[in-house]
Amino acid sequence: MHNCGELFMRLLIVILLFGLTTACVTSSQSLYAELGGEDKVDEVVENFITEIEFDPMMYDYFKDSDIGRFREKFTEHFCMLTGGPCEYTGDTMEQVHTGMEISEANFNHAVDLLISAMNKANIPHRLQNRVLATMAPLRGSIIYI
Repeated sequence: MHNCGELFMRLLIVILLFGLTTACVTSSQSLYAELGGEDKVDEVVENFITEIEFDPMMYDYFKDSDIGRFREKFTEHFCMLTGGPCEYTGDTMEQVHTGMEISEANFNHAVDLLISAMNKANIPHRLQNRVLATMAPLRGSIIYI
Protein backbone atom coordinates (compact mmCIF):
# COMPACT_ATOMS: atom_id res chain seq x y z
CA MET A 1 0.00 0.00 0.00
CA HIS A 2 0.99 3.57 -0.60
CA ASN A 3 1.10 6.06 2.19
CA CYS A 4 -1.08 9.18 2.03
CA GLY A 5 1.84 11.48 1.28
CA GLU A 6 2.93 9.42 -1.73
CA LEU A 7 -0.65 9.25 -3.09
CA PHE A 8 -1.06 12.99 -2.62
CA MET A 9 2.18 13.68 -4.53
CA ARG A 10 1.13 11.41 -7.41
CA LEU A 11 -2.28 13.05 -7.57
CA LEU A 12 -0.67 16.50 -7.48
CA ILE A 13 1.68 15.56 -10.35
CA VAL A 14 -1.24 14.26 -12.44
CA ILE A 15 -3.22 17.46 -11.78
CA LEU A 16 -0.23 19.64 -12.66
CA LEU A 17 0.49 17.70 -15.86
CA PHE A 18 -3.16 17.89 -16.89
CA GLY A 19 -3.20 21.61 -16.14
CA LEU A 20 -0.04 22.24 -18.14
CA THR A 21 -1.29 20.16 -21.06
CA THR A 22 -4.62 21.96 -21.05
CA ALA A 23 -2.90 25.35 -20.80
CA CYS A 24 -0.68 24.54 -23.78
CA VAL A 25 -3.57 23.32 -25.92
CA THR A 26 -5.83 26.20 -24.94
CA SER A 27 -3.04 28.71 -25.42
CA SER A 28 -2.20 27.61 -28.98
CA GLN A 29 -5.85 27.26 -29.91
CA SER A 30 -6.85 30.61 -28.49
CA LEU A 31 -4.06 32.81 -29.84
CA TYR A 32 -6.14 33.59 -32.94
CA ALA A 33 -9.05 34.66 -30.73
CA GLU A 34 -6.78 36.58 -28.36
CA LEU A 35 -5.41 38.52 -31.32
CA GLY A 36 -8.92 39.56 -32.30
CA GLY A 37 -9.80 36.93 -34.88
CA GLU A 38 -10.27 37.46 -38.58
CA ASP A 39 -10.44 41.26 -38.50
CA LYS A 40 -7.16 41.59 -36.61
CA VAL A 41 -5.38 39.00 -38.77
CA ASP A 42 -6.54 40.89 -41.88
CA GLU A 43 -5.26 44.15 -40.36
CA VAL A 44 -1.83 42.67 -39.59
CA VAL A 45 -1.55 41.21 -43.10
CA GLU A 46 -2.52 44.55 -44.70
CA ASN A 47 0.00 46.37 -42.49
CA PHE A 48 2.69 43.84 -43.43
CA ILE A 49 2.00 44.32 -47.14
CA THR A 50 2.30 48.08 -46.68
CA GLU A 51 5.58 47.59 -44.79
CA ILE A 52 6.96 45.49 -47.65
CA GLU A 53 5.70 47.88 -50.31
CA PHE A 54 7.72 50.78 -48.95
CA ASP A 55 10.81 48.86 -47.88
CA PRO A 56 13.77 48.90 -50.30
CA MET A 57 15.28 45.67 -48.91
CA MET A 58 12.05 43.68 -49.30
CA TYR A 59 10.51 45.25 -52.36
CA ASP A 60 12.60 43.26 -54.87
CA TYR A 61 11.37 39.97 -53.40
CA PHE A 62 7.75 40.99 -54.01
CA LYS A 63 7.80 43.32 -57.03
CA ASP A 64 6.65 40.61 -59.47
CA SER A 65 4.33 38.87 -57.02
CA ASP A 66 0.59 38.53 -57.29
CA ILE A 67 -0.16 40.58 -54.18
CA GLY A 68 -3.77 39.36 -54.09
CA ARG A 69 -2.57 35.76 -53.89
CA PHE A 70 0.12 36.69 -51.35
CA ARG A 71 -2.53 38.42 -49.20
CA GLU A 72 -4.84 35.39 -49.40
CA LYS A 73 -2.17 32.78 -48.63
CA PHE A 74 -0.40 34.79 -45.94
CA THR A 75 -3.77 35.39 -44.26
CA GLU A 76 -4.58 31.66 -44.38
CA HIS A 77 -1.15 30.74 -43.02
CA PHE A 78 -1.19 33.37 -40.27
CA CYS A 79 -4.70 32.27 -39.27
CA MET A 80 -3.80 28.58 -39.24
CA LEU A 81 -0.52 29.06 -37.34
CA THR A 82 -2.28 31.03 -34.61
CA GLY A 83 -4.95 28.36 -34.13
CA GLY A 84 -7.69 29.95 -36.20
CA PRO A 85 -10.31 28.13 -38.25
CA CYS A 86 -8.37 28.44 -41.51
CA GLU A 87 -6.66 25.83 -43.62
CA TYR A 88 -3.50 26.84 -45.45
CA THR A 89 -3.90 25.89 -49.11
CA GLY A 90 -0.73 27.42 -50.52
CA ASP A 91 2.59 25.97 -51.56
CA THR A 92 5.12 24.78 -49.00
CA MET A 93 7.55 27.34 -47.63
CA GLU A 94 10.33 25.54 -49.52
CA GLN A 95 8.41 25.81 -52.80
CA VAL A 96 7.70 29.50 -52.27
CA HIS A 97 11.22 30.52 -51.21
CA THR A 98 13.55 28.23 -53.19
CA GLY A 99 15.88 30.29 -55.36
CA MET A 100 15.09 33.58 -53.64
CA GLU A 101 18.43 33.46 -51.80
CA ILE A 102 16.97 34.93 -48.62
CA SER A 103 19.75 35.61 -46.15
CA GLU A 104 19.45 35.60 -42.39
CA ALA A 105 19.60 39.42 -42.48
CA ASN A 106 16.71 39.53 -44.97
CA PHE A 107 14.71 37.08 -42.89
CA ASN A 108 15.33 39.06 -39.70
CA HIS A 109 14.33 42.25 -41.49
CA ALA A 110 11.06 40.65 -42.59
CA VAL A 111 10.43 39.67 -38.96
CA ASP A 112 11.04 43.31 -37.98
CA LEU A 113 8.49 44.40 -40.58
CA LEU A 114 5.99 41.89 -39.22
CA ILE A 115 6.57 43.24 -35.71
CA SER A 116 5.97 46.75 -37.03
CA ALA A 117 2.76 45.54 -38.71
CA MET A 118 1.58 44.01 -35.42
CA ASN A 119 2.51 47.20 -33.53
CA LYS A 120 0.40 49.23 -35.95
CA ALA A 121 -2.48 46.82 -35.31
CA ASN A 122 -2.04 47.37 -31.55
CA ILE A 123 -1.18 43.75 -30.85
CA PRO A 124 0.27 43.50 -27.31
CA HIS A 125 3.92 42.42 -27.15
CA ARG A 126 3.11 39.24 -25.20
CA LEU A 127 0.85 38.14 -28.09
CA GLN A 128 3.41 39.25 -30.68
CA ASN A 129 5.95 36.97 -29.01
CA ARG A 130 3.51 34.06 -29.21
CA VAL A 131 2.83 34.78 -32.90
CA LEU A 132 6.56 34.85 -33.63
CA ALA A 133 7.03 31.59 -31.72
CA THR A 134 4.47 29.89 -33.98
CA MET A 135 6.32 31.15 -37.05
CA ALA A 136 9.91 30.54 -35.89
CA PRO A 137 9.97 26.87 -37.00
CA LEU A 138 9.45 28.04 -40.60
CA ARG A 139 12.83 29.80 -40.66
CA GLY A 140 14.71 26.77 -41.98
CA SER A 141 12.26 26.51 -44.88
CA ILE A 142 12.80 30.11 -45.92
CA ILE A 143 16.46 31.12 -45.69
CA TYR A 144 19.40 29.87 -47.75
CA ILE A 145 17.33 27.56 -49.97
